[in-house]
Amino acid sequence: MSEVMISGPEGRLQGMYRFGGNRQGPIALILHPHPQHGGTMNNKATYTLFRAFNEMGFTVLRFNFRGVGKSEGQFSQGEGELSDAASCLNWLQAQHPDPSACWVAGFSFGAWIAMQLLMRRPEITSFVSVSPPANLYDFSFLAPCPVPGVVIQGTEDTIVTKDSVVRLTNRLSLQKGIAVTLKMVQNADHFFKDQLDVLSDYTKQYVLHGR
Repeated sequence: MSEVMISGPEGRLQGMYRFGGNRQGPIALILHPHPQHGGTMNNKATYTLFRAFNEMGFTVLRFNFRGVGKSEGQFSQGEGELSDAASCLNWLQAQHPDPSACWVAGFSFGAWIAMQLLMRRPEITSFVSVSPPANLYDFSFLAPCPVPGVVIQGTEDTIVTKDSVVRLTNRLSLQKGIAVTLKMVQNADHFFKDQLDVLSDYTKQYVLHGR
């Protein structure tokens, strides 16, 4: 695993990069939770996603949004963070210009940014959205959702309500030809305390088997 510094819209962005062993293999970009609520690329759920993808042979990049860690700039209410994510995807694709697949995964605020990114980048083939804050942010831009993916939600999450995530997934599942799977993690809170292994297992089950 290597630390990398990526040129972003407002300066350098700090990232952690791990090569999957195949230049034409799949790639994944991982996005962390809200910068103003302690979110960093070292968040445990974010790192769990990063490790899970790499264990499946993906080349993976996670990074700090602007103003977090060594990343330059200041929080920008989501608009700037989306630009950060696009810059990091550009960097990842420059290292691997012909990947077999391109995934984006995000946790909480990072899931909201990830879903916006996939609407703008047709090369993204699928997604993992963990605790998408459907009760806190507008997801109406997903009309329709262009690619299949999985939504993973804890049943005891007191920050992102289960009902809002169910409604979001049901709406996305109405798109013709696009399958969006919902996986509920029993007894898991927002941060998947004591349930990170389950988060990893559910991610791998979907990526490898589509279920």
